[in-house]
Amino acid sequence: MENLFRLVDQDQDFFQRKWTLVNGPVIVGAGPSGLATAACLREQGVPFVVLERAECIASLWQKRTYDRLKLHLPKQFCQLPQLPFPEDFPEYPTKRQFIEYLESYAKHFDINPKFNECVQSARYDETSGFWRVKTVVTSGSNQTEFEYICRWLVVATGENAERAVPDFEGLAEFCGEVIHASEYKSGEKFQGQKVLVVGSGNSGMEVSLDLCNHNASPSMVVRSSVHVLPREILGKSTFELAVLMLKWLPLWLVDKLMLILAWLVLGNVEKHGLKRPSKGPLELKNTEGKTPVLDIGALEKIRSGDINVVPGIKRFSRGQVELVNGEKLEIDSVILATGYRSNVPYWLQEGEFFSKNGFPKAPFPHGWKGNAGLYAVGFTRRGLSGASSDAMRIAQDIGKVWKDETKQQKKRTIGCHRRCISQF
Repeated sequence: MENLFRLVDQDQDFFQRKWTLVNGPVIVGAGPSGLATAACLREQGVPFVVLERAECIASLWQKRTYDRLKLHLPKQFCQLPQLPFPEDFPEYPTKRQFIEYLESYAKHFDINPKFNECVQSARYDETSGFWRVKTVVTSGSNQTEFEYICRWLVVATGENAERAVPDFEGLAEFCGEVIHASEYKSGEKFQGQKVLVVGSGNSGMEVSLDLCNHNASPSMVVRSSVHVLPREILGKSTFELAVLMLKWLPLWLVDKLMLILAWLVLGNVEKHGLKRPSKGPLELKNTEGKTPVLDIGALEKIRSGDINVVPGIKRFSRGQVELVNGEKLEIDSVILATGYRSNVPYWLQEGEFFSKNGFPKAPFPHGWKGNAGLYAVGFTRRGLSGASSDAMRIAQDIGKVWKDETKQQKKRTIGCHRRCISQF
């Protein structure tokens, strides 16, 4: 309480704003990472507040994903702490099923985020020892500024907070429809069109496949090398197989074996314009965070010519694109499957823990805890299992301090009570 008085003393306008003192951590973001952290804190008996800029949980999944999306990994590798997927869910749950799981997860752990509350800034006040989190609350056409004062701040906005849109020469002159993959729902509206898909990751591959299935003609831009692996090998998940082998074999050997198995199942993908990186798929994921593509049918369409693989883009012009090899393609629409980025640098006023790209500076598994009560969850580049691991560490760390302080407070209360009785 003394620290709070210090904060008031140094900020003359403090009582002119709406504010609240949070008895526990503030979690920014109600996606899977934020929900997992909240659930683990609930298990530790620690109160919390979850802030979410959208009007729903998991807004990336609910609002910025295509209809045919399924989890790329088996459900046991994607479940959040303390609550598995329903047994009747398939091995690779659909987008709708995953959203249902997250909604039931929030209900099970009584997680009630404050929706439509966008964090504008968060900074640590050294004088008071508190984090000051300023938000704008949107209700219809009205906006209200609010401030949360807390000891712990958990950044759970994740790796995919904002869409990444490269700047291409002449794109403004193109005249056709240009959308990011986050706006793409189905290939139905592109039927009969020539569509340029920029990006060859899992999203680019799946969008191209979906376009084919809706009788569009996609050309997929492959700007750099990419690992393409079968989603399953001999009926077993490729990811599960890799995890199993890593228990007994070094990473470099597992990479070698994975590539041999991929060649046996998929054949030589390089002759179709998909050049493999020099690093193995697991090494590349660990060092650079680049996820291998798990093929669910796009490669067959590439072989048949239904998906046209093209090199990088030189420039756009009206109704066409010129590629780096000089080839020109007539196109009707452009879909930018160019990924996402962190938005942490735009609102978190801190330079020690997070780097300029919005990711923790410390490599995995040390990037979950900073100084002065600052934590990060969902920035491991290891999917939902990485987020779950962070969430459990964070909750245990905060829970230990919380329980120790609660015990001390009880002792002081009991001591005071005994002194009062002795005076009668």
